[in-house]
Amino acid sequence: MYIAAANAWIAADPDPSTAAELRALVDRGDTAEVAERMAGPLEFGTAGLRGVIGAGNNRMNRAVVRRTSWGLGRWLLANVADAAVKGVIVGHDARLMSREFAEDTACVLAAMGISVHLFTGQGPTPLVAFGVLDRGAAAGVMVTASHNPAEYNGYKVYAEDGGQIVSPVDVEISAQIATAPPARDVPLMDLDDAREGGLVTDLDPDVGDRWLARIVAESRDGRGRDLVNIVYTPIHGTGDRWAHAILRRFGFAHVTSVPEQAAPDGHFPTAPFPNPEEKGVLDLAKALAKEVGANLILANDPDSDRLAVAIPEGEAWRQLTGNEVGVLLGEYLLRHGTGSDRLFVNSIVSSPALGGLCKQHGVRFREVLTGFKWIARVARQEEANGARFVFGYEEALGYTVGTTARDKDGIGAAALFAELVGVAASEGRTVADELDRIAKTYGVWASAQHNVTRKGTSGLAELKATMERLRADRPTRVGDVAVTSVRDLSPEANVLVFDLVGGARIIARPSGTEPKIKYYFDVREDVGSGTLAEARARAETRINALRAAFVALAEG
Repeated sequence: MYIAAANAWIAADPDPSTAAELRALVDRGDTAEVAERMAGPLEFGTAGLRGVIGAGNNRMNRAVVRRTSWGLGRWLLANVADAAVKGVIVGHDARLMSREFAEDTACVLAAMGISVHLFTGQGPTPLVAFGVLDRGAAAGVMVTASHNPAEYNGYKVYAEDGGQIVSPVDVEISAQIATAPPARDVPLMDLDDAREGGLVTDLDPDVGDRWLARIVAESRDGRGRDLVNIVYTPIHGTGDRWAHAILRRFGFAHVTSVPEQAAPDGHFPTAPFPNPEEKGVLDLAKALAKEVGANLILANDPDSDRLAVAIPEGEAWRQLTGNEVGVLLGEYLLRHGTGSDRLFVNSIVSSPALGGLCKQHGVRFREVLTGFKWIARVARQEEANGARFVFGYEEALGYTVGTTARDKDGIGAAALFAELVGVAASEGRTVADELDRIAKTYGVWASAQHNVTRKGTSGLAELKATMERLRADRPTRVGDVAVTSVRDLSPEANVLVFDLVGGARIIARPSGTEPKIKYYFDVREDVGSGTLAEARARAETRINALRAAFVALAEG
């Protein structure tokens, strides 16, 4: 069955290189690999597409991109008023095949009579999200696989409201893709002809200036900027130009990029897994920070929608968790603002700490499903009810401030975090001091995560079976701690939430972008009459015990 499907794919593939790649697998009789390549189609969901680059319908390639763009174009013409005139913003990062995929997208849409605003070079994902709103476009497409390894690429779709598409739009677009003709038969306008005919135009570079200006408008306090010495890395991605530009506009004069990682390079030579959360990715930044006497490390992932932060800790460097950065930014914005109509949002797998802070400040707070699209969606819903969206975050290093972009923005978050550091420094405090102050004021919140990764279609089946087992045989205890309730967030999301005695919480969910299952653990301890160190030690003991007991239960 898979051999016949592969032969049909080869016959319809418009790219000779991937056609030859799949032909070689068929000719040498590698049926297992052919079955893996043809096990798709690559699923189109609310994050669009993401997969390994290669031949076959279960891979990212020009045939998949052309058919996907045809399906997207069909959906836009049927569902968005004046879609052809409003057009589509198309951007791409520095990954392998990103430019080719972006140009194919533009040429397919142009052949359908839909105007395209095409970025002339590599750019960050949040700039595409901003561009949709700035240009009043019908949609946006960003070719990126974010922080995945070099062999991956993806196709991310933004709706007319500037946020990532949400259900049921993803299902409707997917249905249109399923009716697309074979890739070789998808109409494609020559790019030069499309430009000459006005259907493809290079995006006005002033869009970037307007984006940066909007970020600058979110500044709260200008003190201490001369006290901040920053080492920055884009991890071979698109961020270097933009990070320097926004930090310069904020008034930070001491910014040094890691030279080995500053230039865009889709091979990621110093970081095979270019996720700043991965061990070793920031080692070059830490070495440079020690050399230049920096007091802050900022890092964006390759498409610049995420932000990682590291701070000095004695002679070493401590990388903050996503929750620590989220709570620091959230608390900073809570202190530097007024009004009970302010809205703060975080994903359910993020720490409950921000919700606790918002309650004490008397402002609106919402907890949403995993994925930044839900943060953007609830922000728009609450704004219709009189709320002012101020800040949203998810623990996987995603943050957004205000309404500049309806998605996570690692460039804007970097500038505001540097501002936070400067304000603290002007008052004689460090980031570590700020974390201590927050813990003493609001309690010690501890969070931990455990990931289980599997490969291939068999691995995905294994992960699915784990979730089904947890649903069918819900635990009543985790170690010595009783489970008080279990919340099953399906079908909206494949998430299980276990609430435990003492206010602890455990969450299980598969990743939406990688073949892994994630377990999240949260506990809270009051400092009380003891010391902060004692409260943190109690929290660490509790969370370690819960993690060991639950992982054994889930994976045993």
